[in-house]
Amino acid sequence: MSDDKEKPNSADGRLSYDSTSSGELIQFFNRNVSPYPVDVGGPSFDLIPIEKQKDIMVNVARLHAKQEYSRIMELVTVLQRQADEVRTRLDITDLVHAARYEFQIYHGQCYWLVKDHRKGGTRLTHNGPRSWTTGGPDEYEYICRVKWLGDYTWIEVDEEGNDVWSERF
Repeated sequence: MSDDKEKPNSADGRLSYDSTSSGELIQFFNRNVSPYPVDVGGPSFDLIPIEKQKDIMVNVARLHAKQEYSRIMELVTVLQRQADEVRTRLDITDLVHAARYEFQIYHGQCYWLVKDHRKGGTRLTHNGPRSWTTGGPDEYEYICRVKWLGDYTWIEVDEEGNDVWSERF
């Protein structure tokens, strides 16, 4: 009975006790909570090679990070291509809006953007360089064939009316 009064057991449990291993009273030491055996008769264990485990974890982390980085860079490439396409559409749209024309334009129709050296500036015309029966005007320098889209922007198209930008990629 005298030992119980000298060493109080604050948890008052069968598997817990107060400890004085450090020279001071440590209340409520529960051996079930410790990952290591705390009794002489406890099971043996091997130390974990921490440095080796850290190396493995770093290598796995780098592998996964590199894969994620590659995936993100692929997305960046796609986004850059889309941004370049939008920039080109805006540049062509600016060229067409600066051009003169004397006819009604319609969505989805293709026209030719030409530089008019006689009158100066740019023009929008129906006829391409090979559409004239007697040959095109000498003062026209053909820039590109364009198509008016439903969102009021213009894109460069080839002779058949296909988007030039999408053919590049």
